[in-house]
Amino acid sequence: MRLGIGLSGGADSVALLRALAERSGELGLVVHAAHLHHGLRGAEADADLEFARSLAAELGIRFHEARVDAAAEAQQHGETVEEAARRLRYGWFRILMSETPLDAIATAHTLDDQAETVLAKFLRGAWTEGLSGVYPAVEFAEGRIVRPLLQTTRPEVEAYLKQLGQSWREDSSNRQLTFTRNRIRHELLPLLEGWNPRLGQHLAQMADLARDEEAWWAAEIDRLARQLLLPGRPVRGGGRAAGEVIALDVTRLAALAPAVQRRLLRHAAAVLGARPDFAATEALRTLALSGRSGQRCELAQGLSAERTQRELRLAGTGKAVTLFERPDQQPGQGAGPLPEFILEIPGEVEAPVFALRLRAEVEEPLAAARGQATLRSWKPGDRVRLRYSSGPKKIKEVLERMKVTGEERRVWPVLELAGRIIWMQGVELEPEPGIRVQAIGLGGGL
Repeated sequence: MRLGIGLSGGADSVALLRALAERSGELGLVVHAAHLHHGLRGAEADADLEFARSLAAELGIRFHEARVDAAAEAQQHGETVEEAARRLRYGWFRILMSETPLDAIATAHTLDDQAETVLAKFLRGAWTEGLSGVYPAVEFAEGRIVRPLLQTTRPEVEAYLKQLGQSWREDSSNRQLTFTRNRIRHELLPLLEGWNPRLGQHLAQMADLARDEEAWWAAEIDRLARQLLLPGRPVRGGGRAAGEVIALDVTRLAALAPAVQRRLLRHAAAVLGARPDFAATEALRTLALSGRSGQRCELAQGLSAERTQRELRLAGTGKAVTLFERPDQQPGQGAGPLPEFILEIPGEVEAPVFALRLRAEVEEPLAAARGQATLRSWKPGDRVRLRYSSGPKKIKEVLERMKVTGEERRVWPVLELAGRIIWMQGVELEPEPGIRVQAIGLGGGL
């Protein structure tokens, strides 16, 4: 395995490099060292680069270096210098993994870093996913970022280096209390540890718990979203027209636990490019559960909400949204064939991908009308007989007349029985003898 080590020159990264270099043969590693000069701290940063370069040469490790201007990047993108430096650093790591190439890059985050991260996010009012802190591994298209020292404390790191007689560099900016993280490290955490000396360990454990909780919730909300989030607005005849709106049936939402309600609302907002805070999420819940039809609210990040008789409808920047191409596919993964659903006649079938439920009833005693119908998207060559029309029409022509285009056109549903299409969304067909078909949008209404 070709593994790069993010080597700043500080104690943590030096310890990680020394430990993995020493065990590289045993672990089957080809170790590289990577140092990014952020263009900050002048001569001190130059000395850090020289130290890292010399250490890699001493250990016989291939060394990679690059320079960026974090301060200029921060100003250009409206970020803090810390945010810009982090973005540039991980961007460079991804380039290294792609071009060198490397299988992964290890960074030297410790248990102390984890505790500081969790506490900092708590102070900023993070949701539970924020309390997940620093992840042990992060996957990118180019490779993986790993953090092997997350269970190791900073005192343990320094004790290891002293035992080796290995020096390291001290970043003078780590003592500047103008940075929030430094105030947490040097002021707040020591104060809180006076109440509980094991606080750092507890915060790191909280991150572990939060990560596992989030992994479960992510899968659960993805499953529920496919059933409960409705794309676009309802159309006459059942189903929904694609558009810039995501809706939730308020009756079905009200039946869920508050924790699920909040996560579904935030999931829908995220699809629209917004990240509502607690107050905004509660405003959406209140509008959904006790608002009146026609009531609206405008929230930050371009998010707006409207209450109808049956739905809460969220809109973002005005761009059309697609929740999923098919039940096992998320937006951006490319279009594929849509699934087909079997409808026993008489009976009912729910098809979340079409955002509708279809019900077929038999008018007795026409038993011959019983059978299996297929709910599917239309295909080229399909024809229908519109009510009061002179003859069969191509569905393609019907959709053109209805001005149905784009993704909405691709997924337009029809119901086929014994080779004949007996129902089509949005139009009235010649009735099939003995069968009555009702289309019910998952948002409610015929």
